[in-house]
Amino acid sequence: MRMRNILFLIALLPLYCACGRIQHTNAYPSLAPEDVVMYQVNPRVFAPNSSFNAVGEYLDSICRLGVNVVWFMPINEVGRESSVNSPYCVKDYKSVNPEFGTLDEFKGLVDACHKKGLHVIIDWVANHTSWDNAWIHNKEWYMQDEEGNIVSPANTGWKDVADLNFDNKEMRLAMIDAMKFWVDSVGVDGFRCDAADFVPFDFWKQAVDSLRAIPHHPLLLLAEGKRKDHFTAGFDMNYAWDFLEGVRDVFVKDSCVTTLLDIAHSEYDTIPAGKVKLRFITNHDEMVKMSPVREFGSERGAMAAFVLSSYLQGGALIYSSQEVAFPGRVDFFHYCHIDWNANNAIRTEYEILMKLYNDYPAIRKGELKIYPDCDVAVFQKGTDRNRFLVLVNVRNAVRNFFLPEEWKGHECMDVYKDTLVALEDTLRLAPYEYRILKY
Repeated sequence: MRMRNILFLIALLPLYCACGRIQHTNAYPSLAPEDVVMYQVNPRVFAPNSSFNAVGEYLDSICRLGVNVVWFMPINEVGRESSVNSPYCVKDYKSVNPEFGTLDEFKGLVDACHKKGLHVIIDWVANHTSWDNAWIHNKEWYMQDEEGNIVSPANTGWKDVADLNFDNKEMRLAMIDAMKFWVDSVGVDGFRCDAADFVPFDFWKQAVDSLRAIPHHPLLLLAEGKRKDHFTAGFDMNYAWDFLEGVRDVFVKDSCVTTLLDIAHSEYDTIPAGKVKLRFITNHDEMVKMSPVREFGSERGAMAAFVLSSYLQGGALIYSSQEVAFPGRVDFFHYCHIDWNANNAIRTEYEILMKLYNDYPAIRKGELKIYPDCDVAVFQKGTDRNRFLVLVNVRNAVRNFFLPEEWKGHECMDVYKDTLVALEDTLRLAPYEYRILKY
């Protein structure tokens, strides 16, 4: 048993070193969107205060998840007028929330991420500001009603924020200047742009062109939205909202897997090569409602949904607390205690899955071949060097799958279990079981 533990630790050693492979210098390395493994940091699950320091202490654990991009939810000072304490209610675009720490502490955290090979992106709230943001004195920078009153974003219910007017050129330039501050002065490597579908295309094009012109600092830009023109504006990634709803339909409502695969095809059919749809089973908005463990019926259901979402076409996201299978809701408006030592088995499962994802380009971006079935998601990912067959039982019941002719009768490697498998005509899958086979 002792020797087995030693061998297990040796096998995991590359996971501990993964974040040290890329060192940031004055010439920042670029990161292909297809290679992104993103970790979303909600500072309010790490500490009731001084969250930047707490996140810094957790970076090695983030690295072991195979992550190469850390996305920080809004770190700006939060407005107080009409506030619900949402981090998406920004009082000052160039300051940090004192609840989390100081600007110097955040700069130190960004540097620590860079030393571990992690790219850092921050949430950018372009659509609106708090009511006590200094910009509010420039009334023409905001949308107004017929009586000249500044208004909240229409049809949202977001009464804590004021809607910005993108017809105003001065406001646009101030926004872009603030974005450049975080790149030039703090060293962030990109932005996740909140509510991107609410903001006009021509502003995003103007902002992205300005940011891309910053020398020696390639940026990763993610749009929270599903408009196709985000990619024309210059974004690298946007959200796979339709795919998430399809996953829910399959796992929760027993829809046929083929309907989800149709959505996957539709999402990628019209986007440029090399661009990526970010896929996930939860994020800060979803965890407010329900954890994936509850939504997908169990830890096994959640893990099956994650493998299907991340392995099918790439674009992987892990939300802080997901790796410990936190079963409750996470309210990002206030501090939420998470036991980071909980459920080490699930954490280890994520570590192994994402190590395979990183080690084999075929899994991330290999040529995709789908084998239609109603209850089991089955797809092949291949390159000239490797060929994988991924099977995910989306039902909470045993399923038998008739293997494709090109896989029958072969000996292959189950790369997750690190065991040889002699395939026959069919493969039996336990409830919510997944298999990752290499031939």
